[in-house]
Amino acid sequence: MADSPTSSEDVKALCAERDIRFIRLWFTDILGQLKSFSVGVDELDDAFEGGMGFDGSSITGFNAIEESDMIAMPDASTFAVLPWRPDEQGVARMFCDIQTPERTPYEGDPRQVLRRAIARMEGMGFDTFNVGPELEYFLFKDSNGTEVLDQGGYFDLTTLDAGSDVRRETVLALEQLGIHVEYSHHEVGPSQHEVDMRYAPALKMADDCMTYRITVKEYAMKYGWHATFMPKPLFGENGSGMHTHLSLFKDGRNAFYDENDPYFLSDIGKAFIAGQLRHAREMSAIFAQWVNSYKRLVPGYEAPVHVAWSRRNRSALVRVPLYHPGKEMATRMELRCPDPACNPYLTFAVLLQAGLEGIEKGYELPEPMEQNLYHLSPEDRQRMGIEQLPASLGEAVELAAASELVLRTLGEHTFNRFVEIKRREWEEYRLDVSQWELDRYLAIL
Repeated sequence: MADSPTSSEDVKALCAERDIRFIRLWFTDILGQLKSFSVGVDELDDAFEGGMGFDGSSITGFNAIEESDMIAMPDASTFAVLPWRPDEQGVARMFCDIQTPERTPYEGDPRQVLRRAIARMEGMGFDTFNVGPELEYFLFKDSNGTEVLDQGGYFDLTTLDAGSDVRRETVLALEQLGIHVEYSHHEVGPSQHEVDMRYAPALKMADDCMTYRITVKEYAMKYGWHATFMPKPLFGENGSGMHTHLSLFKDGRNAFYDENDPYFLSDIGKAFIAGQLRHAREMSAIFAQWVNSYKRLVPGYEAPVHVAWSRRNRSALVRVPLYHPGKEMATRMELRCPDPACNPYLTFAVLLQAGLEGIEKGYELPEPMEQNLYHLSPEDRQRMGIEQLPASLGEAVELAAASELVLRTLGEHTFNRFVEIKRREWEEYRLDVSQWELDRYLAIL
């Protein structure tokens, strides 16, 4: 039997073969925080037959206490053994779909939000939405501060890169978990790293992103360090992004490719990209969902803020990598603004919905901006019609709150809870008296 199970019987056989004693059932809350509870292997029959009940009122963004009963239904295809747990009496995990007691998909489950977007895509005749995210992160001495482990820079090696060994172990662990890693390296910032997963269909990739984040943290902790996906932990240094490569496939062929177009982009590809650009501002609260996200989205640190597209210009929000003959399947767009602390299910869902909106409504793609957008004056950008992403979470949340696209993507329940939570976060931040203010004003005012 293959190591890629498709049924409960496959899972039980693998548990017996690999000496698995416990199964962790994983799902995420509305903010993309991983949730987990464990069952013994002897409970698998019950789990697959009727799911495992839990209290949804204690999960951020789920139901109120009077409607709190939820059921976690394990997805057999996501079974994987956790490599950081013991080999004997080992531990595996499965992602779950959340259901109501009536056995209907729970509208507040982020996995269900992505499933709905994929269903719309399939209804429009497409087979696959492939996603390839590049998640960056920092390694610090501990979780109490931001003391770095090295002063290395982009692609630096050996003694400058204190994280080489832990990065190697992380890659090996990801591969054991069924995640194809393309490459890994030191990033631009001190003690900053990147491990790139090979593209995969959106639902698998969202699961893989959650697995990636916990794996990175587990292996950092093994060395006594702390890994963080906080978008901007260090003042004056690059933040951590999640450049996200997107493509649609139909009948096994890349729907973005057209050999007769000067950019090798089909009308579908152009309309999809136009959808990203038109809806970028209202989607920002989803792909950059924290107060800290907007400390990263500022000019000058490789994080794009200008709503435009280009082929080589990395100051633009969207980049279309250059076409190489014989690589038609690799034709894609790269969205450079998301950060790795987002909820990947909601992010991939809203990006897909925005692209489908562009295709369905025939959005036209403007001409590419090949010049460095950071060097243009605000007046020049305004004259050229180049918009800018929101400058704060407060601005981003209000744009999302007024967005029909975001409402339709998330569904009314998740939309209302998300907006409520993010407005509260912004208000708490806005009212806080920071150390910066005390240092700047206390002595002179």
